[in-house]
Amino acid sequence: MLFRKGLVSLLALSIGVASATQDLQGIYALVKRRVPKHAHAFSFALVHGDPDSFKINDAREGIHVECTTVSACARGLYTYLTQAGGVDIWWTGSRLNQLPARLPKLGRTVQGRSIVPYRYHFNTVTFDYTSAFWDFEQWELELDWLALRGVNLPLAWVGYEQILIETFRDAGLNDTEISDFLSGPAFQAWNRFGNIQGSWGGPLPTTWVTDQFALQKRILARMTELGMTPILPAFTGFVPRALAAHYPNASIVTGSQWSGFPAALTNDSFLEPFDPLFATLQRSFVAKQRAAYGAHVSHVYTLDQYNENDPFSGDPAYLRSVAAGTFASLRAADPDAVWLMQGWLFFSSADFWTDERVEAYLGGVPGNDSMIVLDLYSEAAPQWNRTASYYGKQWVWCELHDYGGNMGLEGNLDELTHGPLAALNSPGSSMKGIGLTMEGQEGNEIVYDILLDQAWSPTPLNIKAYVDGWVSRRYPVEPLPKAALDAWRILSSTVYNNKDPSTQATIKGIYELAPALTGLTNRTGHHPTAIPYDTDASVLSALQLLLKAKAQHRALSMVPEFAYDVVDVARQLLSNRFINLYNALVQTYNAQNATAHTVSAAGQPLLALLSDLDELLYTNEHFLLSAWIADARKWAHGSPSYGAYLEYNARNQVTLWGPDGEINDYASKAWAGLVGTYYVRRWEAFVDYLVETKQTGEAYNATKVKNTMIAIGQDWGNRTWGTGPGERWGVHGNTWDVVGKVLHRWS
Repeated sequence: MLFRKGLVSLLALSIGVASATQDLQGIYALVKRRVPKHAHAFSFALVHGDPDSFKINDAREGIHVECTTVSACARGLYTYLTQAGGVDIWWTGSRLNQLPARLPKLGRTVQGRSIVPYRYHFNTVTFDYTSAFWDFEQWELELDWLALRGVNLPLAWVGYEQILIETFRDAGLNDTEISDFLSGPAFQAWNRFGNIQGSWGGPLPTTWVTDQFALQKRILARMTELGMTPILPAFTGFVPRALAAHYPNASIVTGSQWSGFPAALTNDSFLEPFDPLFATLQRSFVAKQRAAYGAHVSHVYTLDQYNENDPFSGDPAYLRSVAAGTFASLRAADPDAVWLMQGWLFFSSADFWTDERVEAYLGGVPGNDSMIVLDLYSEAAPQWNRTASYYGKQWVWCELHDYGGNMGLEGNLDELTHGPLAALNSPGSSMKGIGLTMEGQEGNEIVYDILLDQAWSPTPLNIKAYVDGWVSRRYPVEPLPKAALDAWRILSSTVYNNKDPSTQATIKGIYELAPALTGLTNRTGHHPTAIPYDTDASVLSALQLLLKAKAQHRALSMVPEFAYDVVDVARQLLSNRFINLYNALVQTYNAQNATAHTVSAAGQPLLALLSDLDELLYTNEHFLLSAWIADARKWAHGSPSYGAYLEYNARNQVTLWGPDGEINDYASKAWAGLVGTYYVRRWEAFVDYLVETKQTGEAYNATKVKNTMIAIGQDWGNRTWGTGPGERWGVHGNTWDVVGKVLHRWS
């Protein structure tokens, strides 16, 4: 009953999409894109039946899929391709075109049905940490990946600034006043959240705004034809400071400082939703958006007002009035509007968001089907259970897992296969969805795949069988050596079996952190550096088995995902080994008999390891800083100054994250080039400083070290890639030669 009620709500939201795509041309186009040699062999039909369900049967000329929604048709196609065809689509590329020349017969009817009406994807910040500089080709792979896995409710932030600028212009603000408010391309998510304002790399160029607006139109068209309901932005209430001068009687308050940023770049102005001007701007924004994209593309709106930004007052009546005014403005602009919000605030600011305040804020929105709350970090810090299932509001069980696009291996497959079902079946549950809310898409693909697949199974997936099937599709060679399966069986039972709630997030390599004498190792929380498994028994063993598999079947070396995984596991080995070397350096430095010579000698292995790591990462196209910079610069239209602006944004995000390292290394990456030209430089400076203190007798000065690292970051951030020593574009070296060397030196 709960399921059907949720489905009716979703269908009501999606009615414009469904009518636009009922001919299934988007699914046929997907087949032509991904399996062109078999495009004629697949047929589809929309039928009445169980919600979000499909049936697959053999047909005279190939395979026939019947489905009750367009999204279910895509999932049905994916089920055939993966379960019968043995092929898959990955973040590293689509291998669906490797479907056998003769399509495998099913011999029976295969059925599937989603256990929840909403299958959600994206965090607001993913649009910066991962897709900030994507072009449509990159988006196309992403959207096909989403559609085939059954996602039907994706966030769609691209191009937001165009509509916002037009809204502010109509309100009387000039372009300078508006520009002073907007943030750079790599930091727009936090401007949208009301955490920051302005740009420390120069004003946001008009060309960027118009280009992203054009890209959004293509993204939305593709989402809708694939059966998805895009979640569109709305007017949040965050406004340029100049608005107060234009509307002196408006109720505008100053938001809180965020993450140590200077006042000029934070303390955003917030127009309170119970002020009539809020509703006026909301109507203007939504009307412009609907005119640009179509009135029925979506009626679901993302709107977050207190993401790491506490309200002006904690009075429950105030919080209720803010929510009530916000929702009333949405419904005035779109009578069918549904408000979607991230529930991160209830975890990150738990001291403020008491149960009473949460209930008051959510209670300001009438009706339970008029709001969807993303329980953002369900796998480790769920909030649905302490809020009585969000007091009846619809909510989505989400996996966050990755912060800042960090790249360490980690996961909890058991929780991902049991947690959502336990929540769905809990007494009084108002859970209506399962989704992914990782901040960045960087590796660990298995932990995201399994959750989206769990959304189509009423019982917990068998992890061993799932992992074996996943590996067989990922490494499609016949016969697949048992060593490859054994490698992943080890990883799934160790690295991806992390039951420690204090370290359930991607593990950050300490070499990515600004060097210091203390505070780097054994960190917990959502940027852990503590390693919750035995490296030799897990990562090292898995790497050795993968290489054994390659020796047994040489064709594996030509499989892109196999090469990626070998580099990734070898990267993790080096990352973990660095901890041991760092601890040895610190112990040597703190020893009573330490000398400049002994400290220098203890520092050299760290630098040697980083050199090997950089060499390793250079062998694979998915671990390159130069790719991130090239993606940024391609939007410059050949303008050197614009290109430099974009490159600065790209560099700053993955290093200082702010003009003066306000959230330094939050979005650090294990990328070739970043390791060799930045991390190595910092660790060289650190070792040199430690040696110097032993030579001079100077006491260790943590402030001096920190300032040195910030200065290095500021200098590095203003450079141009390809102009300095060791700065290379593209892949260099042979993966197998380098991995062999890594194993020889660091096993």
